[in-house]
Amino acid sequence: MAKLSNLALRKNRIRAKVGGTAERPRLSVCISNRNITAQLIDDVTGTTLAYASSIKSSGTLTDMAAKVGSELAEAAKKAKIKAVVFDRGGRRYAGRLKALAEAAREKGLEF
Repeated sequence: MAKLSNLALRKNRIRAKVGGTAERPRLSVCISNRNITAQLIDDVTGTTLAYASSIKSSGTLTDMAAKVGSELAEAAKKAKIKAVVFDRGGRRYAGRLKALAEAAREKGLEF
């Protein structure tokens, strides 16, 4: 059995407590070395309600994170979602993650 990394342990611990519904979906963020993706997930039905990615964007990762946050907030408005539960994925609330969250809040998403 493979040993889990500290990030994976934190992620599992957070996911045991954080869940999303159709009224208040979970905002899941994935940050890799090159791209940033974020999605709104209804954990009751297991469906993705809105999605945004930085795959076709350019610039610094922090700038791309802010773009993804604002795009996701716009997609959430179209889906008539106002409030979400924020799932950091075990990461610290700093840098790219903070830029994404603040951009989403500026566009009207509540969490």
